[in-house]
Amino acid sequence: MNIPMLDLKAEYALLRDEIEPAVVAALAACQYIGGPNVKAFEAEAAAYAGAKHAIACASGTDALLIALRAIGLGPGDEVITTAFTFVATASTVVMCGASPVFVDIDPRTFNLDLNLVEAAITPRTKAILPVHLFGQPVHLAPLKELCDKYGLKLIEDAAQSFGADYAGRKSGAYGDIGCTSFYPSKNLSAFGDGGLMLTDDDRLAAEMRVLASHGSRVRYHHHVLGYNSRLDEIQAVILRVKLKRLDHFNDRRRAIADSGRHVYHQYTILSDRRDAIQKVLTDAGIACAVYYPVPLHKQEMFAATHGNVTLPVTESVAQRCLSLPISPMLRDDQVKHIAGVMGQALA
Repeated sequence: MNIPMLDLKAEYALLRDEIEPAVVAALAACQYIGGPNVKAFEAEAAAYAGAKHAIACASGTDALLIALRAIGLGPGDEVITTAFTFVATASTVVMCGASPVFVDIDPRTFNLDLNLVEAAITPRTKAILPVHLFGQPVHLAPLKELCDKYGLKLIEDAAQSFGADYAGRKSGAYGDIGCTSFYPSKNLSAFGDGGLMLTDDDRLAAEMRVLASHGSRVRYHHHVLGYNSRLDEIQAVILRVKLKRLDHFNDRRRAIADSGRHVYHQYTILSDRRDAIQKVLTDAGIACAVYYPVPLHKQEMFAATHGNVTLPVTESVAQRCLSLPISPMLRDDQVKHIAGVMGQALA
């Protein structure tokens, strides 16, 4: 039985009768940039997340970059974050001329170890950037207290956790700005790239819209150095269809994992026999993957600045982690088959 990490074909088959007519209608309307579906999706996403503003953009990476620019991050500044994440979390900090400061992770959640964050704060710290890794929200209240205490901004990297709940709000709507991604593998996914920024701050929302539109407040008048970062109309159509089903799809992920409010972008195990287990699964036709084999502080791009950094929990998890299929399209018989093969691998 061949089981992919994510069955996009099955999802498309499920949603095709709703997506295709909506896409055809958008094509016929010929409003491809900044059209009515983009505006409607922003309003629907803001209402869903419980945020005052939602600003769509071209990718999750752009969302992070624009958010960091909006808070005034620049040369000499530092941002406290995790090394156990996708590279965009830290590379966008560097793109602003600032420096990421990596803190080790909690061995139970793989998220930032909250007990280590305050010691990493210096006079150069501008923001704390937690990642809700694999769909599990970071406990944000203590980080918010630190940000208030030291005058810092709290930027959520919610690329893997859109739809997760924290303190009565959705992931990404708790900090000063929340950033998410609609890459095709995400819990809420487009048929290409796309991203979103959430905030309750009117000034930050206005600044992010300017930065996403060539630094322009008035057409052909450019006030700051900005980007061409837009969610296109067709992707907005698809996201509007999928947003209505996001809670249902996330509930299915939780049912497969038998858990609480984690939304399981990935279902990740730890084992000292990771490579052997991976081979058994692969030989049985079951997809699996390692997220992430090389932590950011060990990446070549950070060698000059972070070559001497040691994060023992992060390094241990990177050597032992393995992600199994966790798609809302997984059938019960497939889940049982994966569990059975896992039992053989562990034996």
